[in-house]
Amino acid sequence: MRSLYFRWENLLLAALFITMITPAAMAGGTDSGIEGTISVSPSRPGPQRIGETGRAPAGQVAFVVHKGEEQVAAFTTDAEGHFHVALPPGHYSVGRNDAGAAIGRWHFDTDVVTGKVTKVDWTADSGMR
Repeated sequence: MRSLYFRWENLLLAALFITMITPAAMAGGTDSGIEGTISVSPSRPGPQRIGETGRAPAGQVAFVVHKGEEQVAAFTTDAEGHFHVALPPGHYSVGRNDAGAAIGRWHFDTDVVTGKVTKVDWTADSGMR
C-alpha cells in the first residue's frame, strides 16, 4: 500500500510541475523578439490638413523577417498596426513582401537581445505625394 501512495504522490507532483512549465520556461526562460506598431505616412495623397497627423495604422499588412539573407519569420499586423514576433537574439531586417512594397519605403532594421522584447514604433513611407 505504501508504495502505491508514493507513486500517486509522485505522479501528482509531476503533473503539477508540467502544468507550471510555460513555453518560455522550456526555451530557457527567455522571451525575446520584436513587438510594436507599424504606421504609414502620408496616409492619403494631397496636402496635409490642419489638425491631422497624416499617419495611419498599417493594418492587416504582411511582413517578412530576415536575418542576413535568410527569411526566419513572417507576421501580419492587426487592424491597428500592432504585431509581436518571437525571435532569438540577433540583427534583423523587416520588410513588406507583397505587391504594395514596390511603392514607398517598407523596410526596417532592428536588434534583438537575449531575454528582451524590442519595442518599436515604425512609420513606413507610403510613397504618396
